Amino acid sequence: MDAALRRGKVLEVISQSSVPVSASALAKILSVSRQVIVGDIALLRAQGHEIIATARGYMISEFREANQYVGKIACFHSAENTKEELYTIVDLGAVIVNVIVEHELYGEITGQLNIKNRNDVDIFIDRVKSSEVKLLSELKSGIHLHTITCRDKTHFEQVCRALCTAGFLFQN
Repeated sequence: MDAALRRGKVLEVISQSSVPVSASALAKILSVSRQVIVGDIALLRAQGHEIIATARGYMISEFREANQYVGKIACFHSAENTKEELYTIVDLGAVIVNVIVEHELYGEITGQLNIKNRNDVDIFIDRVKSSEVKLLSELKSGIHLHTITCRDKTHFEQVCRALCTAGFLFQN
């Protein structure tokens, strides 16, 4: 299979999957190395395809769908409150696209999340607990942003009020 055909197949598999697809899984499907897949993803992104990398694999960016409101929220809390913060957002039906922190050296650092429900939250929290990796929010003493998708602006404001009530909304 030539490289262009393979990249087309990578895009097809990711596009048709309802869950993230790992580079290892793609490599197995296409009988190539994981490194070849990582390179293919880089080239597909350079061509303008909206592919995001999550901790569980690659997927097509969903947060740019029509008729959705995309907003950013500033949050502040300790690492121990992360699960409750994420539950607060997904319980209201919003999707947590990413987490963003400002870094003194690198500027803005974004981690793709694509968390849609409590199960996704639980998987994320379990991965945090089982690894030696710190949350991005811990780089800035708990201050971080989330990009979230909501049905509309009113829904977004409802999520903000819930985060404020729970004490997670950053207000300076």
